[in-house]
Amino acid sequence: MNFKEITVEVRESVGILTLNAPETLNALTPGMVEEINEAIDYFAQNTRAMILSGAGRGFCSGASLNPSNPLTPMTADRDQRDIGLILENFLNPIMIKLKNLPIPWITAVRGSAAGFGASLALAGDMIIASENAAFIQIFSRIGLIPDGGATHILSRTIGRARTMELMLTGNRLSADKALNWGLINQVVSDDQLEAEAFKTALALANGPTVALSLIRKAVWAAVDANWESSLQTERELQKQAGQTADFDEGVAAFNEKRPATFSGQ
Repeated sequence: MNFKEITVEVRESVGILTLNAPETLNALTPGMVEEINEAIDYFAQNTRAMILSGAGRGFCSGASLNPSNPLTPMTADRDQRDIGLILENFLNPIMIKLKNLPIPWITAVRGSAAGFGASLALAGDMIIASENAAFIQIFSRIGLIPDGGATHILSRTIGRARTMELMLTGNRLSADKALNWGLINQVVSDDQLEAEAFKTALALANGPTVALSLIRKAVWAAVDANWESSLQTERELQKQAGQTADFDEGVAAFNEKRPATFSGQ
């Protein structure tokens, strides 16, 4: 893999994907999106957990609007302009791929996560933020609506009123307030962000990988399902979990009063 706008690393079964265009606060370009897709596919097959982070002082400023390298060219003819194609062709496939990952993944957020960058940051299974992190639904400031699944994730996590406030005003949400609202999992000092994110990801990577994948699937299904559907989904996925070697190891370790050593099988 030869990447120009991201960096990738595999460390102890943890895949680390870092957006690497700090001069633009890691704005998403066509090239970066292509590289992200390739890296996610690789990690899905070769690691047991993933970290997504951004290089420099910001996590991600969203889709590139720079005329010299926009995520997608914009015609001057408003009647022919379809900004939704950016989502259809570039961004929504990433979000669907991340939702369906067979491994758990976390985001390590430093500085600003704005626009689609905020959606990306908040889509992680777990979100660890530095004390200087901020989440900004900046869309209304440029005459657009939130995307990247932001309306879905925020309204189901922090409720309609708070979601409306953030999206209508475009105001900055601090890491501390995001933690208080239950939108993220942890706030750490800036110099501890990478270490804490890796510690968390490694713990997940050493877990029962198949079961963690099924937990992800069950929780995502429950976000939209009714009570009966959730119970049925749990029943079906529990069958799969109970057929894994990690389940046998977990039961054996429990009965032998020792820590389990999961193989991911």
